[in-house]
Amino acid sequence: MTTTLEIDFPATLLLHARDAASLSERSRFLLALKYFELGELSSGQAAQMCGLGRVQFLEAAARSGVPATEFTGDELKQEFDDV
Repeated sequence: MTTTLEIDFPATLLLHARDAASLSERSRFLLALKYFELGELSSGQAAQMCGLGRVQFLEAAARSGVPATEFTGDELKQEFDDV
């Protein structure tokens, strides 16, 4: 299930976008990315929200400085020890 949300934005954002469609696409990605970063969406849900595949979303998240996981060193060691 999805719901549409309408958001007002400053016209100056259009100066940084090719057109309204690219601004909309970027805004969906950034919103999905933030919800993913906050732990409110899974990577799959965030990917679906912005129209990307899960791997594409995770790659884009990494390029944006958002890690795919937030494992501590001990948690990461345990993950690999279990393999």
